[in-house]
Amino acid sequence: MNQQLPLAVYYEHPEWFRPLFAELDRRSIQYLRIDAGCHVYDATATDRKYALFFNRMSASAYLRGNAQGIFFTRDYLAHLERIGTRVINGCKAFSFEISKAAQLALLHSLGLATPRSRIVNCAIQAVSAAQEIGFPVIIKPNIGGRGAGIMRFDSAPALERAAAAGEIDFGIDSTALVQEFLPVRGGHITRVETLGGKFLYAIKVYTSGENFNLCPAEICRTEDGGSAANTTGLVDAPKAGLKVEGYTPPQELIDAVEKIVSAAQIEAGSVEYIVDDRDGVVVYYDINALSNFVANAPQILGFDPHVRLVDYLEDEKEGV
Repeated sequence: MNQQLPLAVYYEHPEWFRPLFAELDRRSIQYLRIDAGCHVYDATATDRKYALFFNRMSASAYLRGNAQGIFFTRDYLAHLERIGTRVINGCKAFSFEISKAAQLALLHSLGLATPRSRIVNCAIQAVSAAQEIGFPVIIKPNIGGRGAGIMRFDSAPALERAAAAGEIDFGIDSTALVQEFLPVRGGHITRVETLGGKFLYAIKVYTSGENFNLCPAEICRTEDGGSAANTTGLVDAPKAGLKVEGYTPPQELIDAVEKIVSAAQIEAGSVEYIVDDRDGVVVYYDINALSNFVANAPQILGFDPHVRLVDYLEDEKEGV
């Protein structure tokens, strides 16, 4: 490897990666910060510019005025891989980050339980799909993140009114999921973080207060009707008043999560699941190729996952 080539961190959110950058700076590691929201590349170039390219582009970028980065990133990652650049969370992983429909298909192919769902691209089909699944349902954009655009409907008339009024959010790819709303055992979801395809840690996240709904998709805040500006991600959960606990799942669930991220080629990411309170079945519902570590991690987990992440990046860069 050309030791002069740097590590590249490709990111969009201005705040999420400060702890990562701080740890890289602490170790005096040479790296470049690349803004995914405003970038350019030569699709005919064959020379590699980076020893290691760490993709941290978020599907929720459209909430911050950076929708242009999402499909650009898909093609850019394919270009980097085509010329032989070592990419962490590459094109295949990112394809799952930007498609909840693809996530469901992958989970089903692995024999894992998922919420009953239908994929739709128009309001009239959302109504018929919900009637087939049975109420209550949630409807969420295929390209989402941070609970944005998720709506719950408890009856056909309510959904029909929203559909007629054009109130259903189909997102930036005009595709949405209609999904059964599951009663959640224990009032929490479980998020399992992985690194290098292996278990890193898990957390239980509980709802707190009337402004939060626990839905089988994300933790979502709905203070003003669920607008994108008032959503919270699990990374923010402790700051947002949600109760968060460190947790070690049973080994068979860790094995299932590791199987998921392996199939999706996700090297730094997470999987979320709930336990259906009706029958105790573990239901998987979300795969995150961009995974932000929980706030206050040393207090909650007993260690700083950013340290282990940078260890991993250093090892991978050395191996190129």
